[in-house]
Amino acid sequence: MIDARTGLAALSLMLSIAIGLVLGHDREAGPAAHAAAAGKGVRVGLSMDTLKEARWQSDRDAMLERAAKRGAEVLVQSASGDDARQIADVEALITRQVDVLLIIAHDGTAMAKAVRMAHDAGIPVIAYDRLIRDADVDLYVSFDNVHVGELQAQYVVDHLPTPGKGKIVRIYGSRADGNAVLFKRGQDNVLRPLIDRGEVQVVHEDWADDWKPENAKKIVNAAISRQGRAFDAILASNDTTAGGAIQALAEEGLAGKVLVTGQDAELVACQRIVSGTQAMTVYKPIANLAVSAIDRAIDMALHRVIVARQTVNNGAFDVPSVLADVVVATRENMLDTVVRDGFHTEREVYGSTQR
Repeated sequence: MIDARTGLAALSLMLSIAIGLVLGHDREAGPAAHAAAAGKGVRVGLSMDTLKEARWQSDRDAMLERAAKRGAEVLVQSASGDDARQIADVEALITRQVDVLLIIAHDGTAMAKAVRMAHDAGIPVIAYDRLIRDADVDLYVSFDNVHVGELQAQYVVDHLPTPGKGKIVRIYGSRADGNAVLFKRGQDNVLRPLIDRGEVQVVHEDWADDWKPENAKKIVNAAISRQGRAFDAILASNDTTAGGAIQALAEEGLAGKVLVTGQDAELVACQRIVSGTQAMTVYKPIANLAVSAIDRAIDMALHRVIVARQTVNNGAFDVPSVLADVVVATRENMLDTVVRDGFHTEREVYGSTQR
């Protein structure tokens, strides 16, 4: 995948685009390998879309903790959802001579320019959680986002008043986020046959720009204006949009009466789940993903080979990918998933509520 660009030749053996091909060795093979894996002196540039959401604060904190344990330094920049600012952030990180870039893209297409800039400077790029489109990205570390969408849609289908039949509202994520497209693709995998048979009806659907809850609220308000209260579920693509949807439902006295999905296991969403206004979330073991990304970034900086068993096509390239699995979290298994892993504490989720 990596061409002969100046400064990247040393990385040419690091990645494989063939699914199932492993180029790697055990980093615990011996004292010398352990020392090489330590990461002392490595500088990782982390360009983040935003830190306004609790989810991304958790990613950052887990990355910083892991890097510190390995003796590496992480330089963090947050663009607050501004593409021009994120490009400027990447330029600043390149100027500071980071060894590798981790990018959480606001706009997966706009960040192709950042990849080219980094490669021109001889710096490899890892796309973290959000795929960067139409660019020769060196590695993609994320969850299986198509599967996330499948889990969300399957939960809706299974929990409709008449399982497999009903009327739903769909709230997609940000048009600029490639993950939103992947979530929708997974949802469509489950819903399309039912829609084609007329068993599931989508009474309203729209994209929530920038994943903002106020935009999700507007979508539900529009659905109610057009369809009244005659729908059974809201397939919201993440917890932030679920929050906006539930606010709209609450104003109509429908909170807890209409099934609402989510994703990310944000604390407020977990609290809504145990209180009954949100039905489920997709729990992503974020700390594990963040650790995985930092470990691979450090190994990449040290010119160590990387294990990449899968690929994801970004429109122009099959990007070597490391995809972690996810778990549906509900009121019934909240303690055995989110709480057990320490993602949120029992007191945070339940407060003083008796279970």
